[in-house]
Amino acid sequence: MTRPSSRIGFMQGRLSPLVEGRIQAFPWHHWRDEFRLAHQLGLERMEWTLDQDKLNANPLMLASGQAEIRHLAKTWNLAVTSVTGDCFMQAPFWKAQGPLRDQLLWDLAAIVQATFSIGANLIVMPLVDNGALENAEQEGVLRDSLLALQPLLSQTGVRIAFETDLDPDAQMAFLADFPADQFGINFDIGNSASLGWAPRLEIPRIAPRLLNVHVKDRRLGGTTVPLGEGDADLATVFALLEAVGYDGQMILQTARAADGDHCAAAMRYRDLVIDLMATA
Repeated sequence: MTRPSSRIGFMQGRLSPLVEGRIQAFPWHHWRDEFRLAHQLGLERMEWTLDQDKLNANPLMLASGQAEIRHLAKTWNLAVTSVTGDCFMQAPFWKAQGPLRDQLLWDLAAIVQATFSIGANLIVMPLVDNGALENAEQEGVLRDSLLALQPLLSQTGVRIAFETDLDPDAQMAFLADFPADQFGINFDIGNSASLGWAPRLEIPRIAPRLLNVHVKDRRLGGTTVPLGEGDADLATVFALLEAVGYDGQMILQTARAADGDHCAAAMRYRDLVIDLMATA
C-alpha cells in the first residue's frame, strides 16, 4: 500500500527565499539546496518551475543541468516528477504570431524532451491569467499545435495537464478534442475555491481526466492564504479525491511563510495534508 506521504510533493522554490517578492519563481540561487532540504524534511517529490525569463539558462533546459538534476535526485532520494510551465502563461504561443510563435513551439518541444530526460512525465500548462484563452482562434492554435506534438509525447511518455479557470462542464468540453492518454487536468484546490466551484460538483465531473493536484487555499475571489485559512473545503476535497479513486501526487503550491521560515511552513502544510488524506 502506498504511503500517503510518498504522494506529497512541493512546488520548486517553496523551500527557498522569495525571488523579487514573488510567491513562485525559479530559485536561481537555491535550487540545488532544495534537494537536500526536501530530503531532511521527508519530502519525496518536486514539481520543477520554468519561467520564460532566462528559460534556456534554466538547468532543466541544459544537458549539464539535466545530468546534475538526475544526480541530485538520486543522492537525496527526491524525484522530480512534473514540471510547471509558468513560461507558457508568461509567453503563450497561442497568442503569438509568425517567427515568435515558431520559437515558442520549438521551446515547447525542447521542454518535453527535457522533462523526459530527468525522468519526469508530466507538464502543467496554465491557461489562466495572461495565458487564458480569449477567443476561438487562440483555442484553435493551442489545439492544433499540441495535437501536432503527439508523436513526441508518445515517444517520451510525457503528458500535459491543463490548468484552467473554466467551470467543470466547460473544462471537460474543452478537453474533448485532446486524447485522454496524453492530455488531462491539473486541479488547483485554491483556484477552484477562489472561483467558487463546488467540490461536490467539480471533482466527480473532472475525475476521468485528472492527472495532477495543486494543494493551496484561497479566499472566494481572493488570493492565496495559508492552508486551512481560506474558503477551500479541504476535508470535502480530499474525501472526494479519495472517492473518485485519484491516487496521483499532491503538490504543495501553498502560501509562503510570513516569517521567512519556508521550510517550517512546508512541513506544517505537509502534515495537514497527511491528516486530510488519512481521514478521507
